[in-house]
Parts: sequence; structure tokens; C-alpha cells
Amino acid sequence: MPELSHRRRLLVLAICCMSLLIVSLDNTVLNVALPAMQRDLDASTSGLQWAIDAYTLVLAALLMLAGSTADRIGRKRVFMAGLVVFTVGSLLCSLAPDLSALVVFRMVQAVGGSMLNPVAMSIITNTFTDPRERARAIGVWGAVVGISMAAGPLVGGLLVESVGWRSIFWINLPVGLAALLLTLRFVPESRAPRARRPDPVGQLLVIVLFACLTYAIIEAPNAGAAAVVPFAAVALAALAGLLWYEPRRAEPLVDLRFFRSAPFSGATVIAVGAFAALGGFLFLSTLYLQNVRGLSALHAGLWMLPMAVPTFLCAPLSGRLVGSRGPRPSLLVAGGAMTVSGVLFAAFDAETSDVALFAGYVLFGVGFGFVNAPITNTAVSGMPRAQAGVAAAVASTSRQLGQTLGVAVVGAVLAAGVGASSYRDAFVSAARPGWWIIAGCGLVVLVLGAVTTGAWARRTAERTAGRLQSPEVREAAGTGA
Repeated sequence: MPELSHRRRLLVLAICCMSLLIVSLDNTVLNVALPAMQRDLDASTSGLQWAIDAYTLVLAALLMLAGSTADRIGRKRVFMAGLVVFTVGSLLCSLAPDLSALVVFRMVQAVGGSMLNPVAMSIITNTFTDPRERARAIGVWGAVVGISMAAGPLVGGLLVESVGWRSIFWINLPVGLAALLLTLRFVPESRAPRARRPDPVGQLLVIVLFACLTYAIIEAPNAGAAAVVPFAAVALAALAGLLWYEPRRAEPLVDLRFFRSAPFSGATVIAVGAFAALGGFLFLSTLYLQNVRGLSALHAGLWMLPMAVPTFLCAPLSGRLVGSRGPRPSLLVAGGAMTVSGVLFAAFDAETSDVALFAGYVLFGVGFGFVNAPITNTAVSGMPRAQAGVAAAVASTSRQLGQTLGVAVVGAVLAAGVGASSYRDAFVSAARPGWWIIAGCGLVVLVLGAVTTGAWARRTAERTAGRLQSPEVREAAGTGA
């Protein structure tokens, strides 16, 4: 891809951020609308979990396929296809007659979404080649998540109260169309120098693994062990199959050699932990504010601002910090803040005090604001640019898998704790184990942030990058070409 002017690079970044905005906004808006959807569609707690996880599950299962496909046939082409499918899926969601249809249409949305974020990140990685400039661009990218968190609850609350929950999907239509037209006009096409072959067996194993694992977790409180154990067993078999099959392929869907890099492996697990905490945090907070405190959707959205605003403010700061000091400071701040936030709710019942609730939300917002830039930068830095799509897709898959598991696990714990009791009577005590899980996720971010960002970890990344270079590149480097 030819070198672009500074203004053109910023325009490409803005277009890519538009795709992240509609995908992220869709999740935050949907969380605020959950109680209204629960009443209108007569949904159970597990039904609400599926409304969220049907999207994140399909997204997680297809992200790596989308990344490798974009590297092979063209990133701009796949990105535009994703915008079309996501926009059409949003329209279908707004017309869903029941919960089952909504879940199906959310899966259609996810097929489009899988072609957006990892491909957009790959476009950014190949557009911003200077490491510091790339880190700042990724910081802006992370700030968009903060914008969606700040705007999502307010926009969602206003739409739910004034028009109804179906209108939350309408906001994707004009943004998706504008992004499509701007991409067609301004984003240059790019692809990997050497095309990767499809891996249908690996893709099928990933889908089976994620789907069966999520089903087993969500349905465990209602269906019982006898019904979910077979799905857990199939998930375990799919994982074993991936670990056996993928290293034997010349061009696997999941290149397990990536995980020999301690920073990459750390970033992957940190992404799962951080986004599991986010998924559980939003799920518990939304149901508590509306179903227990009795707040309206709009007032619940206002209460989420103490979390959303710090996320928005800290994301670009984290991007600059990663560019100048590396990922460790951002990860330590993120892990520490998220851990303390979870402990406030788990050990001190922060929900029952306005001051403690505010403090818990602010701390989580700070932590989540700092975590995105180091995850993304670590995942793609040090990898050959030809592998950028796949590396970015693995990082994005980890995020979506984390959010899927967070909603599934925390929702299952909540459903088991509430049982036949009303939310108002049992919610705080039933949610306590979920908050401990969120605190544990923050601790994972803190510990791995310290362990996988030192000199030893960097040496493993350098060795891994050398192994991932094509023979032609290694030979050219050896001859000084």
C-alpha cells in the first residue's frame, strides 16, 4: 500500500473508528434496553444473556476467519461487506417479533461485525507504520469505546423511553451507510503479500468450542448438569482437536506459534479477563439500576456516566503512555483499578451506597480506559505486517470471547442466586459472587501486566517474530537485502 499523507491517514482512522462506534454503541445501548426487552418479550435472565451473547459468540467465532480472509482477498473489500451485513442485521433486529427472532438477527449482525473491528485494526496497522504514531492511533481507537460507553446509555435510555427499545438499532443505519460511502471513496485497498489458505476444519472447531462452552454456562442454572455436561464435553473435545490439528497445518486458522510470545499470550489472556469483567459489570449494573432501584432507562444511563467518562478520558492517555513508556504502566493501572472496583461491590456492597456506587463506577471506568491500548498494541507489535490481520483478529476474538464468558458466567451465578426470589429481595446477595469474579478478572490483568511486559517477555516476542517471518524475508535479512 503506498504511503498516505498525514491528513489521509487521519481520515482512514476516522472511518475505521466509525465502524467501531456502531459495534460498541450497539452493545452499550442494548444493555440499557435489557429490562424493557425483558418486559416486552417476556424474557428470562438466560434469555437476556442470549440476546447479548448470540452477538458476541458469533463475533468471537468468526473474527479470525474475517482477519485472514481480509489479508487474502483485500481488507477494504471485506470491511465494506461487513458494513452492509451489519447495517442490514440492525434493521432486522428492529423488526424482530419475539426473542428467538431477535437472537437470530443479532447473529446476522455479528456476521457483519466480525468483518469490521479486526479488519479495521489491520487497516490502521498498515496505515500507521511508525510505532509511536500507531500507538497514538490505537489510543484514539480505544477512546471510541469510551464515546460509545458515554453516549450509549444516554442515547439508549432516551430512545427506550421516548420511542421504545426497537429504536436502539436504528442508530446504526445512518452511521453504517456513511461509513460505507466514505470507505468506498477514501480507504485504499490492501492485502497481505502472500495469501493464506482457508482452514475450514479449524473454523468449525472454533465455532463448536465457543458455542458449546457458552451454552453449557448459560443453561447450567436452568437445565441442570445432565443436560449441559454433554455440551461441556464436546467443547473440551473441540479444544483438544484444535490443539492437535492446527500445528499440523502449514497455514492454520489459529497459528499457535503466536502464543510463544509472552507479550502476545499475556495480551490475549488480559483481553479475555478485562472484557469478561466488562460484560459482567454492565449486565449486573443495568439490571440492578432498573430492576432493583427502579430507575428509568434514562436515569440508569446517567448513573453509568461515572464509568463511561473516565473510560473516554483515559483511553487516549493510555495510548500516549504506551507509545512513550510501553504497555506495563497502563496495564498496572488498569488491573489495579478494576480489582479495587470489584472488591468494593463484592466485599462492601457498594450498590447500597450512592458514594460507594459512584466510586466503584469511576474506578472501573479508569481501569477499562487504560486496558484497551496496551492489549491491541502488544498483539500487533513485533508481528510481521503480513500477519497483522490474523494477529489483530486473535486480539479481537479474545475481547469478544471474554465478554461472552463474562455475561454467561456472571449471569449464570446471578440466576442461580436469585432463584425463585424477586430481584429486589435477593439481587445484592445473589450478585456478590459475580462481583468477586469481576475482581478476579482485574487481578488477572494486574498480574499478567507485570509478568508479560519485562525484558524476558520482549525476548520471547523477538524470537517468535523471527520464526513467523517467511523464508524469503529471513533470507533477505540474512544477506542484507
